[in-house]
Amino acid sequence: MDIFNDAYSLVVGTIVPFIFVLTIVVFFHELGHFAVARWCNIKVEAFSVGLGRELFGRTDKQGTRWKVCLVPLGGYVKFAGDSNAASMPNHERIAQMSDEERKTAFIAKPVWQRAAVVAAGPIANFILAIVIFAAMFVFLGKQGLMPVVEEVLPGRAAERDGIQAGDVVLEIDGHRIQTFGELRQIVLMNPNTPLVFEVDRDGKPVSLTVTPDAREKEVFLGERQIAGDIGLRGSNDPKNLVNIKFGPGEAVAEGVRETYRIIDGTVSYLWGIITQRQSADQLGGPIRVAQISGQVADHGLLPLISLAAILSVSIGLINLAPIPILDGGHLVFFALEALRGKPLSDRIQDVGFRIGLGLILMLMVFVTWQDIMRLVTTAS
Repeated sequence: MDIFNDAYSLVVGTIVPFIFVLTIVVFFHELGHFAVARWCNIKVEAFSVGLGRELFGRTDKQGTRWKVCLVPLGGYVKFAGDSNAASMPNHERIAQMSDEERKTAFIAKPVWQRAAVVAAGPIANFILAIVIFAAMFVFLGKQGLMPVVEEVLPGRAAERDGIQAGDVVLEIDGHRIQTFGELRQIVLMNPNTPLVFEVDRDGKPVSLTVTPDAREKEVFLGERQIAGDIGLRGSNDPKNLVNIKFGPGEAVAEGVRETYRIIDGTVSYLWGIITQRQSADQLGGPIRVAQISGQVADHGLLPLISLAAILSVSIGLINLAPIPILDGGHLVFFALEALRGKPLSDRIQDVGFRIGLGLILMLMVFVTWQDIMRLVTTAS
């Protein structure tokens, strides 16, 4: 019975929320590719959510096979003239096409149209995040405590760099700060990184450069990681509790800002790894995403949808990386084609895709190993 209960808990509490979140993100990513392809009169042969063997699907009047596949770890849109989901051209198939069919092949379109189709996937992810955040701001507003400094801990970065009790934080690196939660989020993401704080001190503006220390902290749902810390506490006075209301236009603008904050924080973190100012131990793979999805689902549907927005931004960013096989790699190839006046040779593209696939597989192995070690450490 315990085994049955554990299996039920794993499926309902972790796997189902994970599939729900990832399906939303993947569907909108591929929908971006699909919509712009249709606009450019490119025939879409397949629209797949998931990889591997088809579980079920249907073919629409335009000949597109819409399908859900066995492995819920991605998806793809396959265009006429493609040999695979990575949009490598199938020259043998293209040669057999009629002139009319060839006009609808992806490879036959001008480079700007192909670039637009490829870029539309990540852009759709960003738009999805903005829409989710905007909807939440319209219907729920933004709740939190004002960024008022109640206490500065001795010997820590806040005291060292000049923050005082009673300061009200207005901006960090040009980002407007409305709640203490926003302040905490930025600090957590930037250990050992100088941040420019604009504070209100007794009605006067003061600018300070604060460099968060790198410390082990609880950052998400009880998990402890190395993150930024400046050593201050906010005020819990109920009079500092704010519930910011937004009209539709303001909500969209705030959704854009929230999406930008996630992008900025993620890029800063990745750059920190490259420059060895940050540890790669915060990177996570499918196991970690599934685990977080299950934990967030315990708090209700709205937090799970919010997680989908965050994950959507991450997927959009990852796909813009200039690695062959990802959307960013395709865009690099198209940029080179535009500069040269002709596409790169099939051999060069094939080698590039093989290298890109190797890099992606190495990354997947690394983050999966990180996930497993994190689970082992937690269990012990």
